[in-house]
Amino acid sequence: MTRPLKTTLGLLFTAIMLFPVYWMINVSFTRDQDMRKSPPDLFPVHGTLAGYRTVLDEQLPYLGTSLVIGLGTVVLTVALAAPAGYALAKLRPRGGGVLSFLLLVAQMIPGIIMAMGFYAIYLQLGLLQSVPGLIVADSTLAVPFAVLIFTAFMSGIPGELLQAAQVDGARALRTFWSVVLPMSRNAVVTVSLFAFLWSWSDFVFAGTLVNGGAHEPITLGIYHYIGNNNQEWNAIMATAVVASLPAAVILVLAQRYVAAGVTAGAVKD
Repeated sequence: MTRPLKTTLGLLFTAIMLFPVYWMINVSFTRDQDMRKSPPDLFPVHGTLAGYRTVLDEQLPYLGTSLVIGLGTVVLTVALAAPAGYALAKLRPRGGGVLSFLLLVAQMIPGIIMAMGFYAIYLQLGLLQSVPGLIVADSTLAVPFAVLIFTAFMSGIPGELLQAAQVDGARALRTFWSVVLPMSRNAVVTVSLFAFLWSWSDFVFAGTLVNGGAHEPITLGIYHYIGNNNQEWNAIMATAVVASLPAAVILVLAQRYVAAGVTAGAVKD
């Protein structure tokens, strides 16, 4: 197969995969009276910003809540996973292999089962319909993956650097904070990105633990809006576009760090 043909096929498949995203954007600018045209307009000929005005009027609180939950999940995930990854990679605790296996198993547990467990616990603790409760729940999805990423990345840090820090009098915690963590920037960015994306797009935990509360994330905002206004598709799609922007921007800005972080530990020198 020639290179021009491969390029053409690649562009074709990419266009097919991205067409739903384009159509979402197209519909977000389409007027209500043009929504049922046959055939539909491939471009918003008579575009309108009514859907985006609706987003600003009705969806900003949901977006703000999702941002707080996403950032909180990132902080909690990194705070728990980075020291755990360092311990598994460099301190080699007894039972580390079993712990790594359990982390793999934890990622296979369906989210709805975990949500039911959290519901029973939060009902006793009074944490239902609370932002901190949802941050903790979302972190349980990200921490096992994050520990494995940190372990793989930190395993590649030369032991001579840690030994030099110990010779200078640094203990394990100081070595981790001053030497290992700064060198693990790619892993930190990778873990932060995935933790943010998981919490930003979460619906199962949100629908189970905070549904009906004063602070709901954007996934529930879209769900409620579709249920109450199932004819205003330009506003629905505008909400989806706005909700997708933070994740898309972060992914574009962090992609080179993510590529380095995900492949860390795959190749030995």
